[in-house]
Amino acid sequence: METPLVLRADRLTKRYGRRTALTNCDLRIPRGHIVGLVGPNGAGKSTLLQLACGLIRPTSGTLSVLGSRPAANAAHLARVGFVAQDTPVYASFSVADHLKMGAWLNPSWDPALARRRITQVGLDPAQKAGRLSGGQRAQLAMTIAAAKRPEVLIFDEPAAALDPLARKDFMRSLVEFVGELGASAVLSSHLLSDVEQVCDYLVVLCDSRVQVAGPVRNLLASHHRITGDLATTPTGVEVIWAEHGHALVRDDTAVRHSAAARDAEPITLEELVLAYMSRAAATVAAPRGAAAVAR
Repeated sequence: METPLVLRADRLTKRYGRRTALTNCDLRIPRGHIVGLVGPNGAGKSTLLQLACGLIRPTSGTLSVLGSRPAANAAHLARVGFVAQDTPVYASFSVADHLKMGAWLNPSWDPALARRRITQVGLDPAQKAGRLSGGQRAQLAMTIAAAKRPEVLIFDEPAAALDPLARKDFMRSLVEFVGELGASAVLSSHLLSDVEQVCDYLVVLCDSRVQVAGPVRNLLASHHRITGDLATTPTGVEVIWAEHGHALVRDDTAVRHSAAARDAEPITLEELVLAYMSRAAATVAAPRGAAAVAR
């Protein structure tokens, strides 16, 4: 039986004039996860999330969210909650006005959830949104997205401009919402600390392509750091990134059996992400066939 998917992309490509934001991306994200989407600026993260929300259309390839074309109809829109990077709110509207608008626009609106969460984060219903702090605006935007009771919540670097305390509160609220709704979530962030804190599934996007994707636990178990003569790397082991006699490698079985002989060491999530980002950067910068990466 096929695992239900939050998102499926097949050869997904998006171009803006001469610039390509996504290139032939294949991706499968199963339901039931909080997914961390990471990569450098300009990697295509926002483009992927905007495609998933139906705000833009692919140039070629296909993309489905919860089994349907993004924003296929009003019913599908109700199943997806989206919080953009600038956590947009209407400055002249009060907090209460935002909740009324959410109830008017969303047939599955949960007024009790919205009121309770507003109270929990200390927002005054009479306060104008334009006078809220960045953290308060982010909490309001997330409450509106969650109170429609979606099946998936999509966040495009919503905490990027928040101070550390506000960001911590936002991430805690995110986890609470996902748990209460029984939803999945996709969180784009350039802050690996955010991903480590809340995400159990990882997608690394660099150079407009998906570099690696999977459950965080599985990825950390199948990647190791080895030292020594890299020319004798065991057959079947993929070198992700190598420098100064050290290599980060991937293999689901061989490295485990050869760990003692090759001085294999566990890696951190940050090391894993940086290795894939470095490989992508080297592939772009180096002449063909001259990269410091072996497969």
